[in-house]
Amino acid sequence: MLSAPRFIAYYRVSTRSQAASGLGLEAQRTACEALSAQRGGVIVETFTEAESGKHNTRPELLKALRLCALTGATLLIAKLDRLSRNAAFLLTLRDSGARFIAADMPDACELTVGILALVAEQERVAISIRTKAALQVAKARGQVLGNPNGAEALRRAGKGNAAAMKAVQSKANAFARRLEDTVRELQNTGVTTLGGIVSSLNSRGILTPRGAEWTRSGVSRLLKRLEGQAPG
Repeated sequence: MLSAPRFIAYYRVSTRSQAASGLGLEAQRTACEALSAQRGGVIVETFTEAESGKHNTRPELLKALRLCALTGATLLIAKLDRLSRNAAFLLTLRDSGARFIAADMPDACELTVGILALVAEQERVAISIRTKAALQVAKARGQVLGNPNGAEALRRAGKGNAAAMKAVQSKANAFARRLEDTVRELQNTGVTTLGGIVSSLNSRGILTPRGAEWTRSGVSRLLKRLEGQAPG
């Protein structure tokens, strides 16, 4: 009689507080347990990654992959859709040699993931080419890229009042929050230097709030803002 398939579940949450409270975990557990039951298997171990943004690796994922290699169990992921945009993660998963299955994409396999990674990388290149072409057209038309009412411009002109400065900072903070998941994803796959983040953001066609490509100084300000260290 064949033994029941063994699974090692891997969950992800954005912060340690979410990991402690269980917020966001219940749906992942439900999905993984349902798939395990459907396959007649058993979840023998679980790992929960609390991505606070201060770590550039996924230690719990590495532990899960090592345990899979040691025990022959299959890695069970609740949601692959979000991770499918991360070529580095996909290739790491594929090259780890561990068997895996995703509750939201149960038919995905090593070949599928490899193809997804290549498609994701190709899409980033295409976006970058289109973005650079659009910027060149805008410059040729004499369009001024950027926001002339930005915080730095207001400071230099000496015309910024408290209300205007607050509004500008609020918009900048909101933009930073929209980029947070992308930045944390890069950091968690080992892209931690300013140059690396600059290259990754630009290759994905992600522009600054001023509609330009990223620079080291721009990424530095973005990281400080995400860590709550930006002035204003």
